Amino acid sequence: MSVRQRPTTTKKPSISDGDTRAATPDPDTARILPQQPPAAAPSLPRSTLWQTLTGTANLANLLPTGTLLAFQILTPVFTKNGACDSVTRCLTLFLLLLLALSCFLASFTDTLKCSNGRVYYGLATFKGLWLFDYPDPSGSGSLPDLSKYRLRFIDWLHAVLSVLVFGAVALRDKNLVNCFYPTPGHETQEVLDIVPVGIGLICSLLFVVFPTRRHGIGYPVTQDK
Repeated sequence: MSVRQRPTTTKKPSISDGDTRAATPDPDTARILPQQPPAAAPSLPRSTLWQTLTGTANLANLLPTGTLLAFQILTPVFTKNGACDSVTRCLTLFLLLLLALSCFLASFTDTLKCSNGRVYYGLATFKGLWLFDYPDPSGSGSLPDLSKYRLRFIDWLHAVLSVLVFGAVALRDKNLVNCFYPTPGHETQEVLDIVPVGIGLICSLLFVVFPTRRHGIGYPVTQDK
């Protein structure tokens, strides 16, 4: 009698239910997992306001260098870093009026470069340019015709715009705001935030539309001047 062998079967490894759940991601679990939030885009109104304020700050380049330097140095001293009393507030107001007058008068000054290379400074009048430091009072020598430097309407316009620009720069100074408006109300704060921006935009537009050829005291002198 012959013995018949049983066929040998190879048992394949079975995947349990737990392994199946581990291999297959659960959609509910995937939703619960924290995801990297996308980078927040900058707010458009905030970015626009920042660019506008930066442009307003750049308007300081339209002011005379000496006046702007005196403003930056003397303002913290006169206002005691924003902690004003009745006396220092009056002194600060007098300083602002004096610096505004300096900006106004600087718009009527001009420089003259002669053929010998020397630069002379003067004040524009209705008849021409009156030189401060020219050695010959009679005006004879290498001077050009000074009557073409007389006052014009554009000079008065630039004088007013310079004072407005100085006011816009002053309203953006924290020491001055704390001196005159230590605890501003809501409406006052809105005025302090909006008015300098509006003045800066309007003045910058007018400076572009109505340029001037004068280079007063405190302004750079070009080669063709």
